Amino acid sequence: MTHDMDPAARTEVAPEQACPIAPVVDIVFSRWTTPILWALNEYGRHRFVELERRITTITPKVLTQRLRQLERDGLVTRTYHPEVPPRVEYEISELGRSLAPLFATLAHWSGNLDKVEQARRHYDARQRVGSRRS
Repeated sequence: MTHDMDPAARTEVAPEQACPIAPVVDIVFSRWTTPILWALNEYGRHRFVELERRITTITPKVLTQRLRQLERDGLVTRTYHPEVPPRVEYEISELGRSLAPLFATLAHWSGNLDKVEQARRHYDARQRVGSRRS
């Protein structure tokens, strides 16, 4: 779309049509989804308390909510073992495992985080200088 187009001629485009990865980002990169999927992909099947110990900053309530959503989305499978006491285990599904190359690419890209931090410092320094001139 060009900027010189008549605004009256423009039609509204749904975000998922304008950016086809937006729904994927919403599913996969919500606040706690990535650490949960990463843990299950890297370390295998976990009980709830094991996940809670591995992802130390998540609350039990939020972990429960995220696991239910991940199960609903088909990214995690939940297995109930009717023992005494009952045991529940969570495992990344095949669909969830299909995200492994994406996670590997992002893990590789994380090597750029020092450049991001450097860019932020440079930006912040410019902003401080600019605000002094005002």
